[in-house]
Order: sequence, then C-alpha cells, then structure tokens
Amino acid sequence: MRTRLVPWIILAIVFTLVTGFLVFTEEARSQSLSEYVASGLAQKPDNSMCLSCHQREGMTWPLPSGEILSLTIDPKQYDQAVHARLSCQVCHTNLTGFPHPENKAQDRRDYTLQYQTTCNQCHPNQAKELADSVHTKLFQEGNRNAPICADCHNPHTQMPIQKTAEGLPAPSEHARIAQTCATCHAAIYDEYLNSVHGSGIIENRNPDVPACTDCHGVHRITDPRTAAFRLSSPQLCAKCHTDERIMSKYGLSTQVLNTYVADFHGTTVVLFEKTDPDQETNKPVCYDCHGVHDIQRVDDPEKGIAIKENLLKTCQRCHPDATTNFPDSWLGHYIPSPERHPLVYYVNLFYKFFIPTVLGGMAIFVISDIYYRLWGRRRRQRGGGAPIPASPSPESAESKIEDESVVAKGPTDQETMSGTESLRSEDDGPVAEDDTQEIAPHDSNPEE
Repeated sequence: MRTRLVPWIILAIVFTLVTGFLVFTEEARSQSLSEYVASGLAQKPDNSMCLSCHQREGMTWPLPSGEILSLTIDPKQYDQAVHARLSCQVCHTNLTGFPHPENKAQDRRDYTLQYQTTCNQCHPNQAKELADSVHTKLFQEGNRNAPICADCHNPHTQMPIQKTAEGLPAPSEHARIAQTCATCHAAIYDEYLNSVHGSGIIENRNPDVPACTDCHGVHRITDPRTAAFRLSSPQLCAKCHTDERIMSKYGLSTQVLNTYVADFHGTTVVLFEKTDPDQETNKPVCYDCHGVHDIQRVDDPEKGIAIKENLLKTCQRCHPDATTNFPDSWLGHYIPSPERHPLVYYVNLFYKFFIPTVLGGMAIFVISDIYYRLWGRRRRQRGGGAPIPASPSPESAESKIEDESVVAKGPTDQETMSGTESLRSEDDGPVAEDDTQEIAPHDSNPEE
C-alpha cells in the first residue's frame, strides 16, 4: 500500500515545486519590468525605420472621401510623449513590413475607428469604465462620431497625466481637460469659460476650481440628461462646497448641503433619490438656481442670486406668481446666527428651551400621577391605613339612584290616603256602619 503512494507523493512534490518556480519567476519578471519602466531607465525601442519615412513634413494620404490624412510624426514630440517607450508595432499590429498592406478606410473617421480597441490591451481598467459611459452608448446607438480613446488622447503626442493620491487628474491638468472637451463641446466650453469656475481655471489656473471631469467623471461619464444624474447632482456640488479647507479661502458657507436638505426642495429631492432614483421631479436642484456651465458669483450684478431682484427672477421660473417680498423668506445657505438673521436665531433658541420644558413638565406630571395611582395605593394598603372604598358596581349605583329619586319625590296621594286610614284604624279600632254620621258642612261665619 505504501509502495503505491510513493509515485503520487513524488509527482505532487514535483508539481508544487515547478508551479512555485513559475509563479515566482513571472512575478519577479513583472515586478522588475514595471519598476524598470517606471524608473524611466527602460530602453527606448528602435523606431528609426518607421520614422525614416513618417518624420518627413507634409506626408499625407488622400482618402476616398476626399479628406487628407496626415501621416507625419514629430520625433521630438513623440520622444517626450507617454508612449515613447513603445514600439510602433505595439499599436500598429498589421504593419510589419514595407510596403504596407492596403487600408480600406473610406474617411478619417474610419481610420481612427480601426484602432478603437487597441488601447484595451494596456489599459483594461479604463476600457471597462469607458464601456459604461454615455460616449460608448452613443456609439453603440450608431453615432460614429462619439469619442473613443484616440479622440481625447493623441497616441503620438499624449503627455504623462499628473494624478492625485486617489488616482484622479491633478488640478494642474484641469485646463488641459477643459480644452480637450472643447473639441466636441465648443458651445458649452464658451459658457464655461465665462463662468466663475471656467475663468478660474483658464485664466488663473486656480487648483480649487472644478474641471469637466470633476462633475462628469473621467472615463465612466454618465448621461447628465437622466433623472438619476439630476437627483445626485447636489452631492456633486457638495464635494467642494462642504470642504472647509476650500470654502474658507473665499468666505463661502459650508452648510450648503445641510440647509438644502433641511429645506422643502432638498428634502423632496433626497426622498426621490432614495426611493425612485429614475423618477422625474420638478423640485429644484443646485444648477436650477445657480446655472449649469454659466455659474456666476452670487454677488454678480446681472446674474448673482444674492441680489434680491435676480433671486426673484430665479424664483419666478417655478413660482410665476411670486411677489417682490417672496425672496425674503429665503435665508440663504447659512445657519441663522447672531450675526446672520438674528431674529430667526433667537426665536429658534427660545424654542430650544421652551419645548423641552413644556414636554418635560408634562412627562413629570404623567409619571407622578401614575405613581400615585399605582404605587401610592399599594403602600397605603400595606401600611394598614383606612381602606379606600371600592367603586360601586353599576347595578348598585342604579338602585341607589332609584332610592334617592323616591325620597326626593315623596309618596303619592293614594299612598298618603291609605296610610292615614291605616293609622286611624290602629288608634280607634273598627268603626260600625250605623254609627257613621254625615258631617254637615261647616260655615266659617259664627253669626250665621
């Protein structure tokens, strides 16, 4: 029996050793390669053969559509780009020799779409996120102009992207991101450029101001026209506007989300978000009052809603009958304090003490009454005190009431006469019929 197990034991040991060696070798090779490439010391591939032709200025390819496709690659730009350590054949897998095989692209878009899935082999995570984006859904619906990887990231000139610790684009990339989105969304870019956010990025390079990707996402871009995006938009704004580190620089309140949720508008939106995220609601969210891409400062004379006239116009979009005093009920996104809205603050302060006092007093009264009725009665009975008469039953109560009514009413005439005769019979004895005399009527006048 033991002799039969020996070959199997030896086979298991050999299999374990070989598998461990292969795994260790692969991990060591991958780790050393990634560290070597990340260090910037990786040897650049020899692309001189390809560049001997493609570095020439004015190298073009006329397409059947009449469009001209440029085939010129600037060696200096490519040498500084993020793909400088990749050989041309990594992406152009069908171009292994010269002359190149025939390309059947009809226009520039056809040529670009031939490399739609090329990036997936090195960027699988980004490809997975992109598959759920609104851009990919538009492409699947037949819109061939929906952007793919190469439309946002030029493979020959894309510079390394600076990122934060969370892996998101760093603030230094914000201006470049906005300009990239402008290639397709030019009208929106113009609005954004003149807004308080856009001007802060393009003109001032302000790292605190959000770029397109901060609100819409990087690769997993959602459709902003959906009800789900609308209901979740207050959370997007709150990412920056509840950050004390950022808002303190500009003197802005960080209570925007709390005050909005406490308001009727925000409460309804939050309920819809939790119960029916795909259900439309006409309750306003942040961008209904402040704008979408054309957001201005709240004190802007023309559009700032801190100006009462501008706020009234904003309210009248949903409340057309609003009068001039309608905006007075809005306290802004600030918690009442002695400095801001002191009357509301002190009224709230009064009720914070008044309501607990009233409710506490009522609670003490109820508890003391319960104690008197339960524990107090038991203690008196155990102590030998006079027993408390029990409550009369309904039957005895009714009989008592009848007796009292009889006493109060008195005997009837018939009962009185029968009682009088009874008394006479007891005093005088029986009266004979012959002795009865008719009594003549008595006249009160003595003279007659």
